Amino acid sequence: MPNQTIWITGASSGIGEGAAKLFNSKGYNVILSARNEEALVKVKKSCAFPERCYVLPLDLIDQDSFPSKTKEAIQAFGKIDIMVHNGGISQRSLIHETTLKVDRKLMEVNFFGTVGLTKELLPHFIQNKSGQFGVVTSLVGKFGTQFRSSYAASKHALHGFFESLRAELFKENITVTMICPGFIKTNVSINALTADGSALNEMDDAQANGMSPEDCAKAIFKALNSKKEEVYIGGKETYVVYLKRFFPTIFSKILRKSNVR
Repeated sequence: MPNQTIWITGASSGIGEGAAKLFNSKGYNVILSARNEEALVKVKKSCAFPERCYVLPLDLIDQDSFPSKTKEAIQAFGKIDIMVHNGGISQRSLIHETTLKVDRKLMEVNFFGTVGLTKELLPHFIQNKSGQFGVVTSLVGKFGTQFRSSYAASKHALHGFFESLRAELFKENITVTMICPGFIKTNVSINALTADGSALNEMDDAQANGMSPEDCAKAIFKALNSKKEEVYIGGKETYVVYLKRFFPTIFSKILRKSNVR
């Protein structure tokens, strides 16, 4: 069994929960982080080896807490080998109706929260001359769609930041895997922010019919173990990345007509 530790944000449900259970079943020490401590405890109890799980409540918007949280995470098992940035929040609102406060919150949680936590952990990785970041963005980290403007912007920003990090720290044996899920059956649409900042409280049809979090976790496990630089996970929607790359005009026409709400 591997003597490795993985820290996962957004581990209380969905993709994060699926990844936590899978990595734990493979013998990894798992640090579980999210805002909901009660939900994290439930995930821990449902893992194959709960004694190898550590619950560390964390709010990505509370960036002042990152130094102490990172120190606690390292002390939990003595070392962190993999950081999976999965925590975040989605959006379902049109640009002209969305307040700037909502745009800022999406960037604070999805981008600055992830970047802030990364900067706190980096000295540990650099000291060990080893480390891996798995960054869960989205297919809309590769293109923008209606109703996702600042969500897509925050995910695009993560690609730019971590591609730079990969180039800067290659010689330190620090790797980055960008993970771009499509439609996964999680609560992401239920918790998504609307124009005034309230939650949508609805399940998208596409999400409801999407890939299971467990299958998504398997794809993430495979990508991280093979140290892939980027992976697209989901169904037919993943082909849109290639459509945009090779046929951008056709992509734009299809996007304008698509029902992505």
